Amino acid sequence: MSIEKTEKIRAFGFVVPALLWTVAFFVIPFAVMVVLSLAHLEGRDVVQTFDLGNYVRIFSEPSLVKGIVVSLEITFVVTIVSVLLAWPLAWIIAMQVPKKWQRLAIMLAVLPFWTSYVVRSYSWALVLGENGVVMQTLIGIGILDEPIQIMATRTATIIGFVHFFVMLLTLTIYSNLVQLSPNYARAAQDLGASIWNTMRLVIVPLTLPGIMTGAFLTFVLCIGDYITPQILGGGNELTMPQLIMLQLGRRGDFPMASALSIVLMCIVTLAYFASARWLKMERV
Repeated sequence: MSIEKTEKIRAFGFVVPALLWTVAFFVIPFAVMVVLSLAHLEGRDVVQTFDLGNYVRIFSEPSLVKGIVVSLEITFVVTIVSVLLAWPLAWIIAMQVPKKWQRLAIMLAVLPFWTSYVVRSYSWALVLGENGVVMQTLIGIGILDEPIQIMATRTATIIGFVHFFVMLLTLTIYSNLVQLSPNYARAAQDLGASIWNTMRLVIVPLTLPGIMTGAFLTFVLCIGDYITPQILGGGNELTMPQLIMLQLGRRGDFPMASALSIVLMCIVTLAYFASARWLKMERV
């Protein structure tokens, strides 16, 4: 046996465990979910019919359509707000903080990741409640006469999400900023560009890979999150993960839950291709 063929067999041997893992824990479960989404529920029994009835219901029933719209609206708002807050923070850490203190600054920035996700959500529930720090402070300084409803609203859900994802975006943008040569800004200013135009036309475009990577991760994690909308949103506006859990927990409608999951995966896939295409255009 030749050395080349031996190397190929050895390389294939390293790949096989990963392939088996992917097939066992992704391909097969996904195929089962697709088949199950083409069934329907009769009483408490799942009847396999191989039709698109569940998908027709998803896009025809107002409550299910609203769940998709609510999820997309929350996700887009969270992504945009997180980018707008994270970029200045990343720029300050990368450009204004001395290098010897940057690691400490990054560590402080990612402290929320060290706390349980559920604990963070319940902490925001305490902060945003009628007797929480925010309401009591606003009443104490005279801005409000009585507490207003923030908890159990979309606003509370967005605040909880933004608190988490700003840190994620800060890391991805910071990783791009620290790789930029200061000569780019110097060259732009030598050519007469103001600080604002230098930031807008030079620095920000060069950090687009970090921005888009963080924005895509934010989109995926936000639209698929169940905990934060459940704790902070109060169930007044159901998102897609909440609708999926509702089908599973209360109705036992596994075919509809599978169909909703497929739709959610399709949305994430479309977001991926849109981001990849846009990044490719930017690099040209």
